[in-house]
Amino acid sequence: MASFYKYFAVPVIVIFFAGICGCAAIKEKTAKKAPAENQQPLNVAVYYVKINNQEEYLVREIHRLPHAADSLKAAAEELIRGQPITKGAEKIFPPGTKILGIVVESGHATVNFSREVLQASVGSEGEALGIQSMVNTLTEFPEVRAVSFQVEGKLDNRTKDWWGHVGLYNQPFHRDLSKVYEPPIWVTHPVENQVISIPLLVKGSARVFEGTVHVRLVDKDGHKLAEGWATATKGAPERGDFELRLKFEPPPAADQGYLEVFEKSARDGSERHKVTIPVRWQ
Repeated sequence: MASFYKYFAVPVIVIFFAGICGCAAIKEKTAKKAPAENQQPLNVAVYYVKINNQEEYLVREIHRLPHAADSLKAAAEELIRGQPITKGAEKIFPPGTKILGIVVESGHATVNFSREVLQASVGSEGEALGIQSMVNTLTEFPEVRAVSFQVEGKLDNRTKDWWGHVGLYNQPFHRDLSKVYEPPIWVTHPVENQVISIPLLVKGSARVFEGTVHVRLVDKDGHKLAEGWATATKGAPERGDFELRLKFEPPPAADQGYLEVFEKSARDGSERHKVTIPVRWQ
């Protein structure tokens, strides 16, 4: 009998530990796969330069990128190498430019470029807009309030001269939307497919007549749930921020709809520059 337990116990122990190891291996594989499954695409705001016969200015675009561990670097690289969506918008940084790193300390981001960034050949207005395009792109991130540039880790005299007109002599640079003409309206809150609360907080930026922005919330079938208006801090030709809270009663038969933000034409009351954002509610 003793020999029976002796020979029976050994296989059981082996099977037991094999099962533990197998479970551990499965858990390890699952743990390695989990982050990839949970990685969400990255929506970034980038600012390109637009030049026509009358003026030069910036346009703001939202680009959807694959998940990136370093979202700041991904946004900066998209500004340099991405394809503008707005008709007539252009990339202004030299195409060979690389982002060697971005360090943020106490709200101050320092961008380290490769030497190719100094090969641009643009006028003074183009240089100023080029600098501001990167600054505005990075200050879209709440952790960044000011931006400075380096080239290969240095700020020597050649780097300070930058593209030969404006230079980097007044670093750090700060966010400035005064030369962002397109689109006339954008919304920063809520974001696409966000579960909204009551009242609904609506925030954004507008460059419209007298700064007056109209807001409407509709269900998925277009039935109006609420509407209101706000006055931006500045009116066109300047750009200002706007904010308002919209009260609404969620309909029992629907849990999703659209937020519409637009300008009403002073001439005929038509809706202009409309921004439509899909939202959800509980």
